[in-house]
Amino acid sequence: MKVSRVPRPAKKPKLGQHFLDDTAAAVRIVEALGDLLQSTVLEIGPGRGALTNLLARRARRVIAVEKDRVLAAQLRMHFSLAPNVEIIEGDILAIDLDSLFGPKPGSTRPGMDVAPRQVRVIGNLPYFITSDILLRLFEYRRFFEVLILMVQKEVADRLSAKAGTSEYGLLSATAQLYAKVEKVLTLPPGAFLPPPKVHSAVVRLVPSQRLEKLHVDEKAFIEFLKLSFAQKRKTLWNNLKGRYPSENLDRALARAKVKPSVRAEAISLEASANIFRELNGATRSTAE
Repeated sequence: MKVSRVPRPAKKPKLGQHFLDDTAAAVRIVEALGDLLQSTVLEIGPGRGALTNLLARRARRVIAVEKDRVLAAQLRMHFSLAPNVEIIEGDILAIDLDSLFGPKPGSTRPGMDVAPRQVRVIGNLPYFITSDILLRLFEYRRFFEVLILMVQKEVADRLSAKAGTSEYGLLSATAQLYAKVEKVLTLPPGAFLPPPKVHSAVVRLVPSQRLEKLHVDEKAFIEFLKLSFAQKRKTLWNNLKGRYPSENLDRALARAKVKPSVRAEAISLEASANIFRELNGATRSTAE
């Protein structure tokens, strides 16, 4: 089966895109979303439509957001007769996701049911803004049921890394604060046109309630994690000492049963949250 897609651009993609050109991989990626018969799917960066064509046949509704003006116009023409596909020209980092999934007053497109439902997300993320897109998606995680995202393999390794491994860092901790992360498959450069210089990987993220279970203030805890991982070669104590008094640090680490010599990469999110709560309590007590 050959996946139909919009024509290839005559020139080199101006936004540095690498378009998926492997039919079997496209099928596997879409299948990772599960049964889409009753689902709305948000596709980020549809490009030439390798995934969009498959989604159009399987999903109740497809919203594809493409930043490239030429590609967006080609996609809009290509799917003009598909009532369940909506092509939006725009930047996923700037689009108002609150309004995107709600009813659109005045819409006259036949067959388009716009009742808000849980959304499944799929996309081939630009390597240079992967973290920015992830953070935005996490911000709006209340809308999402599952996210299937193609990223650079190195990023996928970091996203799914376990505490105590060399790959575990701020990106790992932040992603796992919001979702359960697992790698689905790895793709070689030859699966894309033009081929990138690195391997890519597909990850599945399922939003979780881990943040709520940690009983921490979201923004303050994210800042704490940034401080904890500020200099990876330094111990957690040394990374935190510029903001917290030494006696408070010693007390918080002792109560959380974490050695002062440990690095942030070696402790779980639960341990980090314990230290964060202890330090907040210590700070309040000192201030009082």
